[in-house]
Amino acid sequence: MKIILKKDVLGLGYKDEVLTVKDGYGRNYLLPQGYAVIATEKALKQLNEELKQRANKIAKIKADAEATAAKYQGVSIQIKAKVSEGRNIYGSVGPKEIADALAAQGLETNPKIITMKSAKALGNYEATVHFHREISVVIPVEVVSSEPLKKAPKAAPAPAVEAAPAEETAPAEEVAE
Repeated sequence: MKIILKKDVLGLGYKDEVLTVKDGYGRNYLLPQGYAVIATEKALKQLNEELKQRANKIAKIKADAEATAAKYQGVSIQIKAKVSEGRNIYGSVGPKEIADALAAQGLETNPKIITMKSAKALGNYEATVHFHREISVVIPVEVVSSEPLKKAPKAAPAPAVEAAPAEETAPAEEVAE
C-alpha cells in the first residue's frame, strides 16, 4: 500500500513522505490514527502543490533570517553582575540577560531563540541566537563584576600545632597536715 505521511512516525518516516507499507499496517494503524492518507493521484497532486507553496514560504523566511543574522555579525556583549568574594556571581546570566543586553544595543531579540550555558562565574562565554533551523549566530559574552573586585587577602599560614608528648605523671598525693 502506498501512503503519504501526515505526521512524523518514529521508525517509519517524516511528514509528507510517500512510502510503501504493508496493507494491514496502513489500514489498521496509520490511516485510523490519522498518521497517513492513501497516496491516490489526487492526494499526490495536492502534496506537490503544498510542497511548492511551502518551499516559497520557507525560502522567504530563510532570506529574512539571513538578513536579520547579518545585523548580529560582529556584536559582542559585556554583562555586569554582582560578584561574591569567590568570584562567583549571585544568580546566573542566561538568555534573558543576553536579550536585555542586545536590546540595549538596538537589537530586539526574543530570549526563547537564545541558547547559552548559564554563566555562574566571571569569564567569557558564547551565546547562540537561532534565527532559523539552518541559520544561527554565535555572540561572545563577557561577564564582568559590577563593582571593583577586592583582592583576596593572602591566607596566613596556619600556626603549627605541636603535638606534646604524652607525659606520664603520677597523681599528686595529698599531704595532710
